[in-house]
Amino acid sequence: MLDVANLRHEYTLRGLYRKDLSADPFEQFKIWFEESLETAGNREPNAMTLATASRQGLPSARVVLLKGFSEAGFSFFTNYESRKARDLAENPHAALNFHWPWLERQIQVEGEVNKVSREESNEYFNKRPLGSRLGAIVSKQSTSIEGRAILEERLEKAKAEYGEKDPPVPDFWGGYRLRPVRFEFWQGRENRLHDRFLYERQNGGAWHIQRLSP
Repeated sequence: MLDVANLRHEYTLRGLYRKDLSADPFEQFKIWFEESLETAGNREPNAMTLATASRQGLPSARVVLLKGFSEAGFSFFTNYESRKARDLAENPHAALNFHWPWLERQIQVEGEVNKVSREESNEYFNKRPLGSRLGAIVSKQSTSIEGRAILEERLEKAKAEYGEKDPPVPDFWGGYRLRPVRFEFWQGRENRLHDRFLYERQNGGAWHIQRLSP
């Protein structure tokens, strides 16, 4: 039997100190994201876990791709009929987690999620590779399907219908943006005494920073 309990990794790359943090969590995220991008190799630094919950509080999590960030928030795109979309329709509060093990870092972002404009969704959809656009059209995300052959058949029909033409943006597909109220920056340290700093948005928009116990 695999001895999972004894799997160990000691975090020794660096520490994180209050004096080194930006007062602005968006700027701090940008600094870390750029470092992650520079060192990622063939990994996806924009991969993030999106955690949602239903109206009843039943949790669900999956990895999605970050497609933009600014002081307005963090954006991603998906099928509006998927489980994540149903959760967000019932409960718009969600959390993101970026895990960059090659830097021994994590960032958690919490806030409220809203749909982006139709224009923004259309603009991004039309930048995607043709295969990705056709895949979005033919997949009824999160619904039961009898076999992969059904998907492949739908895809071949879509290819025949549109050829090299731009397919229309489905009404059931588009973007969301999470507007943060909390950030946590986590740097792994030896003996599991990790460095954690929490940013919380205050009334008036200022950010309060505090160190958390690991």
